[in-house]
Amino acid sequence: MSTPKIVLFYQFTPLADPEAIRLWQQALCEQHGLRGRIIVSPHGINGTVGGDIRQAKRYVRATRSYPAFAAADMKWSDGTGEDFPRLSVRVRPEIVTFGVPEEVRVTAEDGVVDGGARLSPRDVHDLVAARGEDVVFFDGRNRIEAEIGRFSGAVVTDAQTTRDFVPLLDSGRFDHLKDRPVVTYCTGGVRCEVLSGLMRARGFREVYQLDGGIVRYGEEFGDDGLWEGSLYVFDSRMTVEFSEHAAIVGTCARCASPTNEVANYPDILGRELAVLCADCRQEMGTVAVERSAP
Repeated sequence: MSTPKIVLFYQFTPLADPEAIRLWQQALCEQHGLRGRIIVSPHGINGTVGGDIRQAKRYVRATRSYPAFAAADMKWSDGTGEDFPRLSVRVRPEIVTFGVPEEVRVTAEDGVVDGGARLSPRDVHDLVAARGEDVVFFDGRNRIEAEIGRFSGAVVTDAQTTRDFVPLLDSGRFDHLKDRPVVTYCTGGVRCEVLSGLMRARGFREVYQLDGGIVRYGEEFGDDGLWEGSLYVFDSRMTVEFSEHAAIVGTCARCASPTNEVANYPDILGRELAVLCADCRQEMGTVAVERSAP
């Protein structure tokens, strides 16, 4: 019997021939019957793929056999078997599209150069215990993701895409945070690798990144720590919870009832997402479908 699993991973490392890596990854996924999305760039690789656990493990072993990807942090979660409609492996200028590839410096030894200091989930708790309310959680995701789950008291921007972050930082809107300890966080950690560095380059003096992102935090503390709500994910599941007592922090865009569900809006063909309760989705004939990663 097949056991579906999803693997989320990334590795910042210089790649001299991204197209060759793309062709290899395409063939590797096809060989093992995996679907999902992989982005390759001169800065490294970023991927989420799903399929049978045995084939996924073979894919992970093969990917890690390439020396540049040997240390890639693989995050596993349960899938449904229908999490991705297709396989997409592409080459892009950045593995997370902030729109400033020239600002991102990557080495084989350090990954992203001059990024924020890494904090484990427990380190984050220690920082909050020591510095209290002076600590700022800065959400590095798009606003729709934060509407259904976020760290308590976090700063949530108006970003609709990852490209929006640089203009928001350059606007001066968050300059009042430059002298405070700022903990950036995102789903699996990849966006904050870059975001924390962009913030440091713009004068934020004490910037951290949650190592492994919300996924790693949820594995350790679940819903019994500083996280509140559900986690938005970029596959057909749309959202996941860390426990059966996850808080409901979202509000339906149509009827204002509490919900942590996300769907296309205003209908199945709509290109935007909204927080919508099950009743409103049924009334509108709207279903949750896979969205592209940022």
